Amino acid sequence: MTQAASSSLPKDAAATLTKAVIRASSILQIRQLSLARILGVSAATVSRLHAGNYVLSPERSKEWEFALLFIRLFRSIDSILGHGEAAQKWLSGDNTALNGRPADLIESTEGLVRVLHYLDAHRGRV
Repeated sequence: MTQAASSSLPKDAAATLTKAVIRASSILQIRQLSLARILGVSAATVSRLHAGNYVLSPERSKEWEFALLFIRLFRSIDSILGHGEAAQKWLSGDNTALNGRPADLIESTEGLVRVLHYLDAHRGRV
């Protein structure tokens, strides 16, 4: 993200995205180590994120973009399955169309994008 693009964001965007990532990971029961892999940051960074000692930043474009994709994933799952037990079961269950468990797949960039495309296609039918 360019400096001009990040300066056009509302001042509270970083705090909002950080809070949304923490909340979504909690609702989906994503472990901190998995969240670290999803965001492309260290486990210590995610621990600080949960403790309130770290805020995602658009200046760190990689983690920012992955956080946005993770929230998009959460919103897609929520719109299809809700954010209860069904969503958690879907994430942890085997998916023959994706050839794996979504919870495992989303820990890599390719897998996260593949799961998002799958959800987008499924959401179009809802």
